Amino acid sequence: MAGWIEQASFLSELDREARRQLEVLRPQHVPDRTTLFRPGDQAEAFVILLSGRIGVYLTGRGGRELLLYAVTPGETCVQTTLGVLGGAAYTGEAVAESDLVAVMVPQPVFETLMAISAAFRSFVFRAFAARLSDLMFVLEQVAFVKVEKRLALALIERAAGGDVIEATHQELAAVIGTAREVVSRRLEALASKGIVANERGLIRVLDAAELARMATSPKA
Repeated sequence: MAGWIEQASFLSELDREARRQLEVLRPQHVPDRTTLFRPGDQAEAFVILLSGRIGVYLTGRGGRELLLYAVTPGETCVQTTLGVLGGAAYTGEAVAESDLVAVMVPQPVFETLMAISAAFRSFVFRAFAARLSDLMFVLEQVAFVKVEKRLALALIERAAGGDVIEATHQELAAVIGTAREVVSRRLEALASKGIVANERGLIRVLDAAELARMATSPKA
């Protein structure tokens, strides 16, 4: 993929030297469902994501998963940034949630760019701050927002203006930070009220207005 820096609009402010350091690197294709790192792994490169989506999950001792944040083009992974900056090992697991195109910046190149390029430093730290905000939002949701409201929000986000959500109960449980059995019970309750329909491999929204009310109600 020639000229990948020009295609990455979020890198448009890079100075000439930073571009020179990066342009010799080549984008890599990563298949959907590839595990990018696991707890205990060491970060070996800073990832610049050009297309696709990465989900970063934390798994508890009982096996329950929680989606910490997602990484899309222009965003970065908190754990990878901490790893290449300070040598911290990964505590979560990252999975490609679609086919990816990404550039892997080796740690020595990353350290050089951080030292010589104000624009690159700004990109890294802006993206890092955005991911920390996402983590704080997840913490707030899990600690203070009821399951029903979290589930309604997740369903609305994944419907993306349509009425069909292709997600398993386990995937939804990971997104809202609860057990699969809890999600299944809540979806059955929503189905009994005619708000959604549980179909094989998908969930169909029947009453988007009521779902939106649940997602925004201060009592939910």
